[in-house]
Amino acid sequence: MTHSKRPKHIAIIMDGNGRWAKAQSEPRLYGHRAGAKVVREITTHAAKSGIAYLTLYAFSHENWKRPTEEVEGLMKLLWEYLKQEKATLLKNRIQLSSIGNAQRLPLTVRTLLASVQKATQGLNGMRLTLALSYGGQDEITRAMQKIGQKIAAGHIQPEDINPQMIEQNLDTHDMPPPDLIIRTSGEQRLSNFLPWQSAYSEFYFTDVPWPAFTVDEFEKAIATYNLRDRRYGQASASHIQLVQGQ
Repeated sequence: MTHSKRPKHIAIIMDGNGRWAKAQSEPRLYGHRAGAKVVREITTHAAKSGIAYLTLYAFSHENWKRPTEEVEGLMKLLWEYLKQEKATLLKNRIQLSSIGNAQRLPLTVRTLLASVQKATQGLNGMRLTLALSYGGQDEITRAMQKIGQKIAAGHIQPEDINPQMIEQNLDTHDMPPPDLIIRTSGEQRLSNFLPWQSAYSEFYFTDVPWPAFTVDEFEKAIATYNLRDRRYGQASASHIQLVQGQ
């Protein structure tokens, strides 16, 4: 498999677990468990196929509003995933990290998450980032609070604030912005996922729900990405050539 033209950073909004489960006449947690198996498959494939960064929207800031039983089930599933996948991460040299307001997670989950992150720290393979208790507006708010504290302490002035400073205070300060954002299950919106970082990202929407998402679908998204002309707000090469030829 060629690794040329593969996105450096892919982020995925893993949507559709509940709707998929309902279509199977099963409870929502059945869909979440099926989705966890897909996480393993896609993560392993991405790591072996030249993707440097993979970020997964695992649990949003807004997900805390869901029924208590579902939230508790998701936290248990997250704990089980971290426990079971540690060996796989180590085997594939995958470095685990997380973004979001981790303090809201149960202590047992936070402790295990920190342990797996420490165990995989420094590995030279793909970096897998789990967005947990994450919301883009919350992330930007926390970044501005950090900057406000520096202003209050006299370390910087308000006029010193620029996009680079804001980026340095985001949860994602040590990773590049996503080149490609994939969303499953038919919805076509960001849902508060990486709003700052996605300014120039390419988007791929598929009707396939996350539990039915496959490696082939993942590669289809990348193939579509490769057909696009990323301009970062500038004119396309063909447009420039047309203007120069006039």
